[in-house]
Amino acid sequence: MTTTMTISMSGLTTSASWRRISTGDSVVAVAERAALGTSARLVVWPPENLDGALAAVDNVLAALDRQASRFRQDSEISWIQRSGGGLFMLSDGLAEAISVALAAAEWTGGLTDPTVGDALISLGYDRDFAAIEPERREPAGAPVPAPGWQLVRLDGPLLRLPPGVRIDLGATAKALGSDRAARAATAAGATAPGGQASGVLVSLGGDIAVGGTPPRGGWPILVADGPDPAGSSRAQHVRLACGAVATSSITCRQWRRAGRVLHHIVDPGTGLPADGPWQTVSVAAATCADANAAATAAIVAGERAEEWLVSAGLPARLVARNGEVRCVGGWPGDDGGRIDVPSGSHVYGGARPGGVR
Repeated sequence: MTTTMTISMSGLTTSASWRRISTGDSVVAVAERAALGTSARLVVWPPENLDGALAAVDNVLAALDRQASRFRQDSEISWIQRSGGGLFMLSDGLAEAISVALAAAEWTGGLTDPTVGDALISLGYDRDFAAIEPERREPAGAPVPAPGWQLVRLDGPLLRLPPGVRIDLGATAKALGSDRAARAATAAGATAPGGQASGVLVSLGGDIAVGGTPPRGGWPILVADGPDPAGSSRAQHVRLACGAVATSSITCRQWRRAGRVLHHIVDPGTGLPADGPWQTVSVAAATCADANAAATAAIVAGERAEEWLVSAGLPARLVARNGEVRCVGGWPGDDGGRIDVPSGSHVYGGARPGGVR
């Protein structure tokens, strides 16, 4: 199967329900909608598998939102936060999401940390991003360093959360949603009438996971360093046959407090937005949870990012604040190059709800 369609890593325009997107290619079907405070895009082939895949992805996204959204008062994690600490029996879905977040924190040496919840609230990220006032005269609150992921204990579905520790799963939950959705959509295609080979791609705000059989040469993806890929001089086309690609950027979710520009990627050690040299990092990995955790960790790591990514064995593309582009770990330097994704997951697949953290 061949296709000329390109999947953008950022900046999708969506409505409240799925809408079909015309690509000029009859071999695939594409739909998108708003989801989880960002954009969801689903690409499938053959096109007749679209309806079943949409239903499967809808179920995954609705469940993750109920489990892990800190912006829904009726979500499972919001109920836990309001309890002020203690011992909690979690659903399997939230247990998996927290297990992945803790595994990511351990793997990255604390460069990502799910206990940054109070730090984000102090900076003003206390509601869905679309509802945040882009400019306010009042300064942000005092910085709140993360208490530390080691304080959170998870034994199977049993969570022990100390008083005063607020969890945010932003570094892994959306990417985990892409992994779950790609698996569910692939399974839906496998049971479709005809039993033919099929493939899926799921993107949640540019966090991309693929499943099934890819197009010849891999799925075409446009990686950019800002919310408008078409207007970026540093955008790059790559091809992904398996696994996932995720991008973390300080340019997409910004707001101002007392004239100071803030963003959502927090250094757990300081409680402040990461201020290293990189504005955007894209990483390829076996799972989207791995890729996004690594991309976020690289933004926080700053000058140490390239060394850390190479030691992790992950292909990555880093865009500096001055516009310089660096490719490490086998990320293709040429436009249209194929990404060879390493096998094995550091945080998802190896991280199970039954794991003790």
